[in-house]
Amino acid sequence: MKEIHLQLFACPECQAEIVLAAGKKEQDDRIREGVLRCVGCQQQYEVKNYIPRFVPQENYCQGFGLEWSRHARTQYDSYTGVNLSETRFFQETKWPRNLIGETVLEVGCGSGRFTEHAAGTGAMVVSVDLSGAVEANYALNGHKPNVVIAQADIYKLPFKRDFFDRAFCFGVLQHTPDARRSFMSLPLYLKPGGSLVVDVYKKYPLLKRMMVTKYWVRPLTTKIDPGKLYHWCERYVDFMWPLTRLFNKIPKIGRHINWSLFIADFSNKYPLTNEVAKEWAILDTFDRLSPAYDSPQAMRTIQEWFEEARFRNIEVHFGYNGIEGRGLKA
Repeated sequence: MKEIHLQLFACPECQAEIVLAAGKKEQDDRIREGVLRCVGCQQQYEVKNYIPRFVPQENYCQGFGLEWSRHARTQYDSYTGVNLSETRFFQETKWPRNLIGETVLEVGCGSGRFTEHAAGTGAMVVSVDLSGAVEANYALNGHKPNVVIAQADIYKLPFKRDFFDRAFCFGVLQHTPDARRSFMSLPLYLKPGGSLVVDVYKKYPLLKRMMVTKYWVRPLTTKIDPGKLYHWCERYVDFMWPLTRLFNKIPKIGRHINWSLFIADFSNKYPLTNEVAKEWAILDTFDRLSPAYDSPQAMRTIQEWFEEARFRNIEVHFGYNGIEGRGLKA
């Protein structure tokens, strides 16, 4: 980060101004290591590896940090050769491709597959994640002059209220301790008239949910050390991959067989190479079994959240990640 970027921030505890208390600037004014201080409550925050840190390094998202450090580029379009992330970003947000002069808040950035496309609009993009995934995002997008990356908590975001023109939160809400509370924190940082877009896993009826095999094993897998679980997922997918490709050729039910075996093979849906499809399967298997929280929601619930937060022009429907919701802050 640069000192000029502090104008975007506010203390997550008291909303007062944050200043640079200590730190050495590099030739391009970036601050690699330093200390930020709130002028109100005097709370201090570390800058480490160019990233301001507003949370402890030990938290419930450690698995995501591991996931995105191992798979930093796996879902990047430039790596897969398919414009999956770009297409999803613009179809889900319905935002124009030119956002020069606007500010965009991304909550839950992972390794930055969507940061890349948000930045491509020309907007000033501020991306946060609770996990160590911010390291991967910084390595891939931190060099861009219109990208600022911070490690922060969705419940206490370190930004000015009523500030951002737009905000999006993809693949995050279901993995937080309280999905409703997480959603309700987002409008605080939007300007009146600002656009919010979120997605969340859809909630199945009880009987169908009981048939989703990941919920059979998650009580066990969420208690395993993330490093050990990742190693198991990697070996499991590697062992099952030949069978996975065979099952995927079975009309109608092949893909469902693979999902019931915890393996997502997207090669019949997207033109991925075998190597990329397998890498993506390892990522997805770990992603399904490792998160501490997995709280799918009903479509009506998302509609009610937007209404409770007094949004207008609300749209809620099934989409890429289950349920998509968007609206404009009143």
